[in-house]
Amino acid sequence: MARIGVEQSLTDVRQALESRGYQVVTLKQENDAKNCDCCVITGSDKNVMGYHNVVTNGSVIDARGLTAEEICKQVESRLV
Repeated sequence: MARIGVEQSLTDVRQALESRGYQVVTLKQENDAKNCDCCVITGSDKNVMGYHNVVTNGSVIDARGLTAEEICKQVESRLV
């Protein structure tokens, strides 16, 4: 099953993804995203300085305004 990185504060998303059988990794620092097929972030940590360090080749989903169910559907659609 796919490996999904989820920011620490998104516990409802973590639980929903785990219940679907995904391996969920808590994103506490940049390197936690390595080897993740997809990452779910809150968007509150936007890079205002414009620096970009690519750590993962997987999709990144901004969770702002989405329910856990909507996020799970986005994860599933991006892993096809």
